[in-house]
Amino acid sequence: MESFDPNRVTVRSAHFIGGRYIDGGPSAIDVQRPSDGVTYAGLPVADADFVDQAVQDSWNAFRNSDWARCAPRDRARILRRWADLIEADVKTLAPLEAVGSTRPIRDAAGWDVPFTAEGIRFYAEWADKIGGEVAATRNDHLGMTIAEPYGVIGSIVPWNFPLVTSSWKVGPALAAGNAMVLKPSEMTPFSVLRMAELAVEAGVPEGIFNVVQGDGRTTGDALCRHPKIAKVTFTGSTRTGAAIMAACAESGTKAVTLELGGKSPQVVFADVHDLERTARIVARAITTNAGQVCVAGSRLIVQRSIAERFIERLVAIVAELKAGNTWEPDTTLCPIISGREMERIDGIVQRSAAQGARIVTGGQCLSMGNGGGFYQPTILSDVDQRMEAVKNEIFGPVLTVQSFDDEEEAQALADHPDYGLAAGVHTADIGRALRLARGIEAGTVWINRYGRTADFVIPTGGYKRSGIGKDLGRQAYEANLRIKSVLVDFSQEMQP
Repeated sequence: MESFDPNRVTVRSAHFIGGRYIDGGPSAIDVQRPSDGVTYAGLPVADADFVDQAVQDSWNAFRNSDWARCAPRDRARILRRWADLIEADVKTLAPLEAVGSTRPIRDAAGWDVPFTAEGIRFYAEWADKIGGEVAATRNDHLGMTIAEPYGVIGSIVPWNFPLVTSSWKVGPALAAGNAMVLKPSEMTPFSVLRMAELAVEAGVPEGIFNVVQGDGRTTGDALCRHPKIAKVTFTGSTRTGAAIMAACAESGTKAVTLELGGKSPQVVFADVHDLERTARIVARAITTNAGQVCVAGSRLIVQRSIAERFIERLVAIVAELKAGNTWEPDTTLCPIISGREMERIDGIVQRSAAQGARIVTGGQCLSMGNGGGFYQPTILSDVDQRMEAVKNEIFGPVLTVQSFDDEEEAQALADHPDYGLAAGVHTADIGRALRLARGIEAGTVWINRYGRTADFVIPTGGYKRSGIGKDLGRQAYEANLRIKSVLVDFSQEMQP
């Protein structure tokens, strides 16, 4: 997609409730473009009373519309129509996504919007695939399970892939017959409003998909604690996930799905078939979206015999990246979402260097002269497990490097004491690859590749502090259903 003028992108600083935009009071949050630091909108904050209005509206829609009661194929038909509208709306949605986020227009148009539409289609096809079972019991009894929607599900999505992560939440929830109230990040709040508007245009009943704006402390907490929210699904940091889980426990208890932080290893053995190809996979896994990805491959663990050559190739590859505004089609290194995040990233790098890490390349903020925040792709060597850069999620384009001699050492370095979201293994030995895949404690292991593709059937989710439950796959659809057991005794004829 070609470049666009960010000043000509119109946004609606509003909530979306009952099928229409609701202003919801004065703007309380300034929303900035990360590319140039310009404040381009203000955002209202939904307090507990306003959240109650949105949830009650969704509850009424769930109870009074036929969304949960209609033939599942009818829901599927509407969801497919919604997906078609999303895909056809790329010239509106892609600039809307790119202007205030970290997503370059080329990626927003070529990946985010089509991926969002295809995810909705995938879950549309699950609408009539799971319904319950007949259980084995006495011959004169009938036992069965019935899969039913929860009711109203609350969702809180992050700023790094606003449309995509929203589709992961709303697609399976609506396909299963639920209603949803979704809170986008206050830093990237606008594209999901257009998504909700298109849902109503497609035929989703008004109120089945509502959007409330605000911050986590006020709006997010009120959403999690609302008595008519039956379940909460969240993607974001481990710290926030713990707070959400506590709020759900204190006000329910409520079911949760949490996709949280990661500190994912990329293990490279000396026998890889194509060193250049592997180096580009490793580089892409830490520089895509400037490393602002929960599954970013942020820890390179490379066999010692090829470590020097491999690092040299990585330095050359990341040097090819071009920092630029998200509205420019040739941008390959996107901005950091905010100045505060930039300071946090740089702080981790500098403290790790003070601890003894060697900055092989990068290690500085990039000045574009326009107020935007960019960070140089950074490689840190001479690190150990105690250093902050190895222990903590950085959420920036920072790669640590550790070397190993044998498979056992590689396994030990790959496992992280706290996180277990994803991992990559690069080797020509399939037996070794499968041993590492079995041995590494992570929810996803990629072999001779790294990163998500349009394989919606494969679930994603973490081990340890990286989360609970799954997005994507059949598992995400099933997680939006609750199971009721029904037992019938027909051993005696009913008396009039």
